[in-house]
Amino acid sequence: MTDSTLQAIPRRTGKLQRIRGSTSLLLGLLILLVIVICAILASWLFPGDPREMVSAPNLWPGSNPSYPLGTDMMGRDVMAQLFYGARASLAIGLIATVLALVCGVLIGVVSGYFASTWLDDVLMRVTEVFLTMPRLLFAIAIILALGPTLFSLSLALGATSWPQIARLVRAEAMKIREQDFIRAANTLGLSHTRIIFRHVLPNSVTPVMVAASVLIAQIILSEASLSFLGLGDPSLVSWGGMVGSGREVLRTAWYMAALPGLAIFITVMSFMLIGNGLNDLFNPRLAIRK
Repeated sequence: MTDSTLQAIPRRTGKLQRIRGSTSLLLGLLILLVIVICAILASWLFPGDPREMVSAPNLWPGSNPSYPLGTDMMGRDVMAQLFYGARASLAIGLIATVLALVCGVLIGVVSGYFASTWLDDVLMRVTEVFLTMPRLLFAIAIILALGPTLFSLSLALGATSWPQIARLVRAEAMKIREQDFIRAANTLGLSHTRIIFRHVLPNSVTPVMVAASVLIAQIILSEASLSFLGLGDPSLVSWGGMVGSGREVLRTAWYMAALPGLAIFITVMSFMLIGNGLNDLFNPRLAIRK
C-alpha cells in the first residue's frame, strides 16, 4: 500500500463521519428517497390514467378507505395524482438542472480561465443579459413559443437558470488558474482545452454540487408556478396544476390545494436540507473543526 493511499484513508473516513453527523443531509436524503420511491411506484400502485374519474367528486380525505386522500371536483383520486405529480416535478427539475449545469459550467470555466480577455467579456455580457431578464416571463415566452410540453418546460427553466451557475464557476476558475500546477501546465505547453477540462474544471465544480441542490428546488417551485398558471404539460399531472385546480374550491374543499402544496413544500425542503448538508461537508473550516 502506497503512502498516498494511506493518506487518503483518513480523509475518506473523516468525510464519512461528517456525512453521518450531518443531520440535515441525512434527513434531506431520506425525504427525497421517499419521494423518489413514490414516483417510481406510481404506476404500480395506481394503474391507469390518474386523470380519470374513479369515484364521486369532492370526497374528503378519510371518508372512503379506497381513496385515503379523497377525490377532487372531477372525481379523480387525489393520492394517485400526488404520486404521478412527483414524477413530473422530479423529471422536469432534473432535466432543467442538468441543462443549466452543462451550460453554466462550460461558460463559467471558459470565462474564468480566459478572464480579462475579449472572450471573457463576451461571455459575461451574455450572462448579464440573461440575468437582467425576468426569469418567469422569459420562461413563459419560451413555453408559448414551443407549446406546453415536458421538453419546453425543462428547456425554459434550464435556459433561465444557468447564469448563476456560470458566475459561480467563473469565480472558482479564476482562483484555480492562478495555482502553481496550472502555470506548470502552461509552461509544459499543454493546450488550453486540456488544461481546462483536465485541471481547471475538476477543481472548480465542488461549489456547484451545493448550488445544484438549491437550483433544483428553485426549478421545482418555478415549474409549479407555471403549471399553476395553466402553462404545464396537459398530458401530465403536476402538483402546480393541482393547486391551480384546487383554488376554485378553496373555501369548500381546501385540501385539494393544500395537499399538493404540502408536497411541493416537502420536496423543496428536502433539496434545501441536502444543500445545507453538502455545504457543511465541503466547508474546509468545518472540516478542520471536526
